[in-house]
Amino acid sequence: MADDSAVDPSRGLTGPEAAARLAAEGANELPAAGRRDILRIVLEVLREPMLALLIGGGVIYSILGSLAEALVLLVFAGLSVAITVVQESRTERVLEALRDLSAPQARVVRDGAVRLIAGREVVRGDILVLADGDRIAADAVIVDGWELEVDESLLTGESVAVHKRPAAADEALVARRPGGADLPNVYAGTFVVRGQGRAQVIATGPAGEIGRIGKSLDELTTEPPRLRQQMLVIVRWCAIGGGGVALAVVGLYGLLRGSWLDALLAGIAIGMSMLPEEFPVVLTVFLAMGARRISEARVLTRRAAAIETLGSATVLCTDKTGTLTRNRMTIAELHPDGRAAAAAEDDAAALALVACGRLASSVDPTDPMEKAFFAHPLAAAATPAERPLHTWGISRDLLAVTNLWPRAAGAPGFRLAAKGAPEAIAGLCRLPEAARTEIRATVETMAAAGLRVLGVAEAETDGIARPAAPGDVAFAFLGLVGLADPLREGVPAAVAECRAAGIRVVMITGDHPATARAIAAGAGIGAERVVTGTEMSEMSDADLALRVRDTSVFARILPEQKLRIVEALKSDGEVVGMTGDGVNDAPSLKAAHIGIAMGGRGTDVARQAASMVLLDDDFGSIVRAIRLGRRIYDNLRKAMGFIFAIHVPIAGLALMPLMLGLPLLFGPMHIAVLEMVIDPVCSLVFEAEIEEANVMKRPPRDPAAPLFSIPLVVWSVLQGVLAFATVAAITLFALHRGMPETEVRALAFFSLIMALIGLALVNRSFGTSLVTALIRPNAALIAVLVGIAAIAAVTLTWPPASRLFRFGPLHGDDLLVTLAAGALVLVVLEGLKRPFRARFAA
Repeated sequence: MADDSAVDPSRGLTGPEAAARLAAEGANELPAAGRRDILRIVLEVLREPMLALLIGGGVIYSILGSLAEALVLLVFAGLSVAITVVQESRTERVLEALRDLSAPQARVVRDGAVRLIAGREVVRGDILVLADGDRIAADAVIVDGWELEVDESLLTGESVAVHKRPAAADEALVARRPGGADLPNVYAGTFVVRGQGRAQVIATGPAGEIGRIGKSLDELTTEPPRLRQQMLVIVRWCAIGGGGVALAVVGLYGLLRGSWLDALLAGIAIGMSMLPEEFPVVLTVFLAMGARRISEARVLTRRAAAIETLGSATVLCTDKTGTLTRNRMTIAELHPDGRAAAAAEDDAAALALVACGRLASSVDPTDPMEKAFFAHPLAAAATPAERPLHTWGISRDLLAVTNLWPRAAGAPGFRLAAKGAPEAIAGLCRLPEAARTEIRATVETMAAAGLRVLGVAEAETDGIARPAAPGDVAFAFLGLVGLADPLREGVPAAVAECRAAGIRVVMITGDHPATARAIAAGAGIGAERVVTGTEMSEMSDADLALRVRDTSVFARILPEQKLRIVEALKSDGEVVGMTGDGVNDAPSLKAAHIGIAMGGRGTDVARQAASMVLLDDDFGSIVRAIRLGRRIYDNLRKAMGFIFAIHVPIAGLALMPLMLGLPLLFGPMHIAVLEMVIDPVCSLVFEAEIEEANVMKRPPRDPAAPLFSIPLVVWSVLQGVLAFATVAAITLFALHRGMPETEVRALAFFSLIMALIGLALVNRSFGTSLVTALIRPNAALIAVLVGIAAIAAVTLTWPPASRLFRFGPLHGDDLLVTLAAGALVLVVLEGLKRPFRARFAA
């Protein structure tokens, strides 16, 4: 390996040298394990156990000769795959676009000339040319530059830019951990906010700081999808039970009646009626369609398990800047001379304060606080036509920025404008202790109001010699500027909605505790207790687990401390949602039950670690996603209850002829048509149902609670028994009156369909009345009802279809009986639902 220290900063690498290193060490990018093409997505979907069971069932039915049923299963399997693939590929395309936006270009010195290349083509030893606004493409060491300041918040969580210095001539070009000012190292993904310079690359791709953090993610495991596990167990037992009953029916029917062909048909019909193949269809469709609905709320779902977990979230951890707030600083208060009372904006002293703060800012600002000076109405009068003659950046000795300007009207000498930490500015002005005490009191008051505070000072010199440093000049203290990052408009309402839903919102920020407390109070987050990062570092894991129970605000927190907070909350039994955008946020995002990365300002590592991506970085979108998650789970339970209920009358009517010595009513074809009615009802109609009125006014569900609770199973069986009793009574009465077998079969079939429609209407809502449920909009329900009416018309009026199904003609009074069956089931169950409502509505 070549000695990187031998690279000439003015010449850089040669083209062949760079090409050789690129071939040997790889591109400057993270491994693309998270990127999936269409084929990979299809293979992942096909490996899902539920879908495999669905396809397997279709294959088995085709072997048994029930091609219609096999076609139904395989068509729905294909639709489920298609919906999931479309959604997943759409998500990957959006994530790829976000990756493209975040992939920096780089200016490098190659063969003595500055060239603009793709960030992935940067290699170890390259000389990066850095300037204001650049995103740094790789880990590097500064070899030349002036007044470089870099925003490293993506790695350190500290929102204040840090000053960088060139490496000394005898200083080794080695990697160092991020954090702290006056270091020569810069890191991939961070931003240059001031100054310019050149830096020699020492690590690219996985070998850099971002890559190191990415490797640590492999040690964390994501939460398993509980619903799929529960569903697999239920379907397996139902399949075993249904298969056993079907075999018993074949044996008994053949032995007792002597017709083994009829016995086989009866066994197939029983097996089809008892195998709940709708379960995997419903779960697959619900999760895929749920991801689509959540994407409309500006949240991309990367893992389906997150949709299941949304309704269980008990704690939502969120950062402040850009999520709760607008990430747009504004000047909120002006305190000339540091006095306690804020000045009016037309005050002459306030004008001088803003003007000087503007002169102490970059001409092309990227820092939000400097942008606030540009946006202030008083700033126009202070906008200079040229750039400053010199800039002294933030350093350990002086936490302030100072710009050097020529004096006005061509007068000899210079004008200096400085802004920075109030204590630093007070020291620069050499204020007496009494004045500093007054300033500290004002700063505390402003910080308690949620403001970030800057001190501003100015100075002038008469001589022609430039001052060597700001400390060589006597500055005059002009006052304090309070900057606010206002809350997003809908945040207080969203936090209140979370509180009503039993979800505690925890704010985690790197800001001052007083500022954090003020912002939290404005958002409606309990700010009685604030824990700082320093206090956390002194706590054991057990102590932290106790503190997180009643603490909702964490201030001065480093990104790596977020993981401890997540683990402490999880150890206390909480279901945790966590937002984050930085590289160091990735471990906490992956460890949380619901990791939510910022799509706008987030890093690719954070997005890959998260289970969801927030496209607009708005806290309100998270709450809307939680609402949708609860709605999806509610509707899933309704669909599952409906499936349980409908299989009771279907199985009962298939078994009844055997038990009572009656003609065989339903064969495989009839069951297949019933499935064609059932599948769209439970997978499309229930998925489209709007949320219950109390969806965000009840506690989160217990994630360990079974999908099929005892009250829900009892209620479903009761529904099915009533539907079976109604249709069985109609069938037996018709047979007793001597109605022909074909007409009895048609009467029983369409009475059963009407009963199933009644069950669907009953299950549309857990908590509303029948009238309210009937008038709730649901376009899918109307489409399904129209389809059912069309099927009924074709099978009853088209002779080939009637012969295929062995249906006789139904008269007007017969049709009224079928309608009465559905109405009876609907009305009786609505009356019985009230005692169950409180048990299964939650």
